[in-house]
Amino acid sequence: MYTKEECYKLGSIARLHSFKGEVSIFLDVDTPQEYKELESVFVEYDNKLIPFFIEHIYIRNNGFAVVKFEGVNTDKKAKLFLKCGLFLPLETLPELEDNEFYYFEIEGFTVVDSKFGQIGKVSKVIDLKGNPLIEILRRKQEILLPKQDEFIDEVNWDTKTLYISAPEGLLKMYFEEE
Repeated sequence: MYTKEECYKLGSIARLHSFKGEVSIFLDVDTPQEYKELESVFVEYDNKLIPFFIEHIYIRNNGFAVVKFEGVNTDKKAKLFLKCGLFLPLETLPELEDNEFYYFEIEGFTVVDSKFGQIGKVSKVIDLKGNPLIEILRRKQEILLPKQDEFIDEVNWDTKTLYISAPEGLLKMYFEEE
């Protein structure tokens, strides 16, 4: 059995799709089409990951998919899982290049800028289509850094440090508020 720490969040169950137990799920991924052959998934229910096999899945164009889980044949049963998270094992993720990362992997990393030094810790990556932002917490202040390759110098997995070169003036704008 997998723990939540050994998995990544694929998305969540958004709403009922039919009275026969089908649900509409939101796939919180860059390319939902990569999951059109998905055979099983873990559903987080009552703080536990429960494995479910998928009878069928139809990917829609808007990041949603219609799913029928084996053994879930009524809307009453499907309602139990509304708003529940969907997870897959980390080992199913494709390997990335040197400085590439999945958003969840850098949460908690210390951020060090080439000019200002240590500026805070990554709290999350906000996935705005076409312009994701790395949210960095500095004391109680949020700093938003565009997640663009030219601003990321190095990802050090051993020390859990993200080395950046922030755009000219960005950090100064935040630091002047202190």
